[in-house]
Amino acid sequence: MAQPRSILILTGAGLSAESGLATFRDKGGIWSKVRIEDVATPEAFVRDPARVQAFYNTRRRDHASAKPNAAHLALAQLEAEFKGDVLVVTQNIDALHEAAGQRHLIHMHGELLKAWCLACDDRAAWNGDITPASVCPHCSATGRLRPDVVWFGEMPYHMDLIEEALAETDLFVSIGTSGNVYPAAGFVAAARAVGARTVELNLEPSEGARLFDEAIHGPATEVVPAFVRRFLV
Repeated sequence: MAQPRSILILTGAGLSAESGLATFRDKGGIWSKVRIEDVATPEAFVRDPARVQAFYNTRRRDHASAKPNAAHLALAQLEAEFKGDVLVVTQNIDALHEAAGQRHLIHMHGELLKAWCLACDDRAAWNGDITPASVCPHCSATGRLRPDVVWFGEMPYHMDLIEEALAETDLFVSIGTSGNVYPAAGFVAAARAVGARTVELNLEPSEGARLFDEAIHGPATEVVPAFVRRFLV
């Protein structure tokens, strides 16, 4: 593979699975146990905010013990040592990329460790539970905080920046994604449209695997570091 000038990497839940964080769409994943309509839509939050907050409070507690794995660390090393541009766009709401040292990063589905105040529109770092008694650190409103995550039916964050990056990348790499959640599932087609080479690194073939020029399947902690080494020799 010729050395690219720019690399855009899309990451999904499969990247963090080996850090102990549950995936969502795999067999036995979170959405096989909890209905999306009950915990991950704006309507669910209006109908039963306590249930929605409890779901994300559990996710936040699970996150507290999670550490970056070898795949996260390899991507951070790629950003630090590659002579071209590297951008990671993640569908994950965890903070493991940051913990690994990734800096050029876009959270398209928001961040679990942030709270969004519906009263003043401020977003603040938040590591503990969110409850009806939680107070916004910016405007002091009580009971108006929600997780700063993108729910089903809401627009992902920073799509303008992502589309610009897709239009300019030479290499698009998809890691640990199911390939069936849009708009992220459409990124490979957008990259192909501008002539970028496309590579899938995944435990198993995704739904869009046929769209990639190259596919490497196996655990993220094995295939991602090996792939990164191609560009750091």
